[in-house]
Amino acid sequence: MRRVDEDFRSLPLATVADAALSRARELGAEHADLRVERVRDSGVDLRDGRLTSSGDDVDSGLAVRVVVDGTWGFAAATAVTTDQAAALAEQAVELARVSRALSTERVELADEPVHAGREWVSEYVTDPFAVPDAEKAALLEAWSRQLLAAGVSHVDASFRAVKEQKYYADLAGTSTTQQRVRVHPELTVVLVGDDGMETMRTLAPPVGRGWEFLVGTTEQGAWDWAAELAELPDLVREKLAAPSVEPGRYDLVIDPSNLWLTIHESVGHATELDRALGYEAAYAGTSFATLDQLGSLRYGSELMHVTGDRTVEHGLATVGYDDEGVQAQAWDIVRDGVLVGYQLDRRMAAMHRLGDPPGRSNGCAFADSPQHVPLQRMANVSLQPAADGPDLAGLIAGVDRGIYVVGDRSWSIDMQRYNFQFTGQRFYRIVGGRLAGQVKDVAYQATTTDFWRSMSAVGDASTYVLGGAFNCGKGQPGQVAAVSHGCPAARFDDVRILNTVQEAGQ
Repeated sequence: MRRVDEDFRSLPLATVADAALSRARELGAEHADLRVERVRDSGVDLRDGRLTSSGDDVDSGLAVRVVVDGTWGFAAATAVTTDQAAALAEQAVELARVSRALSTERVELADEPVHAGREWVSEYVTDPFAVPDAEKAALLEAWSRQLLAAGVSHVDASFRAVKEQKYYADLAGTSTTQQRVRVHPELTVVLVGDDGMETMRTLAPPVGRGWEFLVGTTEQGAWDWAAELAELPDLVREKLAAPSVEPGRYDLVIDPSNLWLTIHESVGHATELDRALGYEAAYAGTSFATLDQLGSLRYGSELMHVTGDRTVEHGLATVGYDDEGVQAQAWDIVRDGVLVGYQLDRRMAAMHRLGDPPGRSNGCAFADSPQHVPLQRMANVSLQPAADGPDLAGLIAGVDRGIYVVGDRSWSIDMQRYNFQFTGQRFYRIVGGRLAGQVKDVAYQATTTDFWRSMSAVGDASTYVLGGAFNCGKGQPGQVAAVSHGCPAARFDDVRILNTVQEAGQ
């Protein structure tokens, strides 16, 4: 069984926790928790096979959060010592007392079973930080030169890896030690020709795996880089020569490499309860999916089944326990097309008696740094495949006049997560149930509920892919979080298609 790295476990974690929590209790805290964290983030970047930058950053420290007289207090520092921990507890309690006069709602936290002495490590084979940067750069250089030799004009290649180590303890007796790893390789080709310029990016998603995602076996979860890199030059050449799309209304078949982002923006953020209640507004807005509609809002067609899940293997938001000591769970957010659940932290669960059972958090509190307080952050929010659904060829065969959308690119969505527009990497015309070559300059536009209600077919498990992003932003001061979204390919009827060049007036 893989363990958390010894150099983190050997820190005085329990001693530091005891110093902070006992001091907070002495000063009257109703709740207190401590996090000791180390987040290592490294990356290499190449342009046309030549290294342009590399970096290796570490963010470490400890944080103490308290509830005193129904009010939050928080303090953080970099030194992991007992004196520092006790001092942070005093600062956090003092901040809570000063803030009490400004607090309009008493903080109550949902109960959570005690999880004492738990350890959890994400699933990966090869620690990416055990691989020398020179080896990473050499692999990206070889791939870049292969693409240049195939005729593309330029290649941008990058690899990023993150390792998070976290110790959590609270006054109730929970203590957890966790480690998770994620990687994100990406190559973008540029082709300049007589018809202008086009770019195209690899579809390999960021994943909660190690270096094996690049060089391992299929059984280890490696991406098929040989196949993707071999076809990329021809695909971008076809895109450059492709006709511009005729705007109008089309049936769409959307690949998981594109649909994950639509789920993220129109379902994932829209079902964060703090947005639905208006607590999160300044950064990317609130939500149309308000609490009074829970159990009644027709979000999408009856084929729509969306889950929140912090347990799925290799998910970017997968953990053993969140930053409030809540054990990871999976639950329904949209079932049979109806809104049935939200993403919750302990405070939100207690305020509105939500969760399963009612009044229990589903484990969505997370901070991106020891310097930051936990926010209600997104779980892996995924559209489930249909057990008896068609495969990709079956989905396309069901469309007489439409467009097949592959890969994500740009997006735009309003402050209530309702009106949106998405583009992609590649678009293929569908004529009489068959692909009929690429078109370009495509964007699809809809309201969230119209779009999901138009979903007329959901692909089977063979079409399912776990996509995602490293950099979901939220909060002020801003925090980033990594999150996965699994989905099958799916068909949507009569969706508005824009020509992006015409819209730009060019």
